[in-house]
Amino acid sequence: DPMSSFNAFLFFDGTAAQAMPFYQSVLGGKLDVMTFAQMPGAEQQQMSAATAARVMHAMLTFEGGQLMASDTMEGQPHEGMRGFSLTLNKDTAAEAEQVFAALAEGGQVTMPIAPTFWAERFGMCTDRFGTPWMVNGGMQAHG
Repeated sequence: DPMSSFNAFLFFDGTAAQAMPFYQSVLGGKLDVMTFAQMPGAEQQQMSAATAARVMHAMLTFEGGQLMASDTMEGQPHEGMRGFSLTLNKDTAAEAEQVFAALAEGGQVTMPIAPTFWAERFGMCTDRFGTPWMVNGGMQAHG
């Protein structure tokens, strides 16, 4: 039955086809990807090989959420990802550390994962594809 939901949609500059399988390897779940070449009516379009290979729509459905993405059109300006962070809340500190390490690999750690007053572990990083992440693990109970 239909249900309201709220999801993040990321725009990449030609790297969605690499980024989304990477997120699937970290988060698990089911990934569906459609390139511009695979969209209905694509054969009538005059598009370059580079555009045809770009991702028109990708959706990763994993436990606890969905992440959607596409590439920008070839030649469109892409200013990178700024002014937000994707946030993951894991049940345990160990899970948070594992996910954080995977996301940070090849990327940049902006706040090393460590205990905070609100969670047993919290860390911030920007992954190798330029997506900013905040990872929490083992949320602290507040009376």
